[in-house]
Amino acid sequence: MKTHGPHAALAATLAVALYLLMWAGSAGEWSWLVALDTAALDAMHDIGAAHPAWVTAWDVFCTVFGPTVFRVVTLVVIVVALTRRNLPLALFLVVSVELNGLITEIAKYLADRPRPDTAMVTAHSTAFPSGHALGVLVSVCALLVVVLPLVSDRLGRLLAAAGIVLVVTVGLGRVVLNVHHPSDVIAGWALGYAYFLLCLRLVPPRRRLMEADETPAVPDTAR
Repeated sequence: MKTHGPHAALAATLAVALYLLMWAGSAGEWSWLVALDTAALDAMHDIGAAHPAWVTAWDVFCTVFGPTVFRVVTLVVIVVALTRRNLPLALFLVVSVELNGLITEIAKYLADRPRPDTAMVTAHSTAFPSGHALGVLVSVCALLVVVLPLVSDRLGRLLAAAGIVLVVTVGLGRVVLNVHHPSDVIAGWALGYAYFLLCLRLVPPRRRLMEADETPAVPDTAR
């Protein structure tokens, strides 16, 4: 995957710009953004208040497909990569997936935006950006980088489409539960994509998962 071309640089720039736009808009309480956030939260809260099972279902979904689960799954892939002495791929997954929570917490600390008052489930820390949106997007993109070279083009397209649906659905779920404003989710997607591209640029995986380091091991010459 190319990580240093003009398209990647443009995509990263646009993602950062969108993130900063959401940050400035939420901090400055821009009227159009406040109206968007409020309308979406109010509509989802009315549905959730009338249907408690709906809230439970979305809460379970966002937990099962949340960043923590992806980090556990990715840890298994990292172990496989290390057993194959594929250090570049293992490092890429550690930085992109296992450490994206640190990026989230730094961003949340800087923005310090409270959760919506209408939150229907318990959620820790602050709202901006959405950790679920950021973490799931980065994790899905990183795992697709690992998986796509190992499967057929047709299956790869299906997996990519499924990944997009999952990222969008989890993000929407956080708004459904009223634990995030839509602008929090958009910001999480934007910052997550920019971070993913940065990881590809700085710590590219270089080799496929099952492609081991071809450097021969040092023989044991001890007698």
